[in-house]
Amino acid sequence: MPGLEDLYREIILDHYRTPRNRGELAVPPARHAEGHNPLCGDEITVFLDVAEQNGVDVISDVKIAGQGCSISQSSASMMSAAVKGKSVREVRALVRKFKGMMSIDTGEDDPEVDVLLGDLEALQGVVKFPVRIKCATLAWNTLIEALDNPVPSDT
Repeated sequence: MPGLEDLYREIILDHYRTPRNRGELAVPPARHAEGHNPLCGDEITVFLDVAEQNGVDVISDVKIAGQGCSISQSSASMMSAAVKGKSVREVRALVRKFKGMMSIDTGEDDPEVDVLLGDLEALQGVVKFPVRIKCATLAWNTLIEALDNPVPSDT
């Protein structure tokens, strides 16, 4: 029976080889942001459709474009799968929890929003390689930037 480390490696490789939610969404109406890691050349663009459902903003669709190392691309794929269909509040809580796992001080958790990392825990081994933490968090930082940049209205 393979060890946990082998299982985590397989999850990361699966997301790298078969990335989820690749592509682009039309801008506007989608929000988007671009991220770049100058240390290794990773590039990511996150596209988000945020729609109101029952008075709550929800990420109704997400697409990821870009290129980079297996860690950055796997993390982006895993992130896109994890946030699709979640409320913006849940997504922000998930980002804080993920960054906490990456040993980045992100402030207080939201006690009213409990999120589980699930397959994202496969990336916890990255903390053994501090230079790779930026690879793993690039998509997450870009996601927050896209959430914080609303789509300009047509005038």
